[in-house]
Amino acid sequence: MVVASGRSTRQVSSMSEKLVEQIKSEGYGVPKVEGKEAADWVLIDTGDVIVHLFRPEVREFYQIEKIWQGESGEKPE
Repeated sequence: MVVASGRSTRQVSSMSEKLVEQIKSEGYGVPKVEGKEAADWVLIDTGDVIVHLFRPEVREFYQIEKIWQGESGEKPE
């Protein structure tokens, strides 16, 4: 899983477009994309890797990184 932020909806949308183009051009197939219309949170499913692209406010609101933390609050290695 990859989690990244863009500074605006325009940047998040552009990041998602470029990533999808790169995935296709490298021969990894056509990924599934969700949320590109609003571009607050774009999810790109490549099959083996899930990419989450957020605007900072949306990333802070959902805090998905906490889902993957252990009981001690530390991120898994």
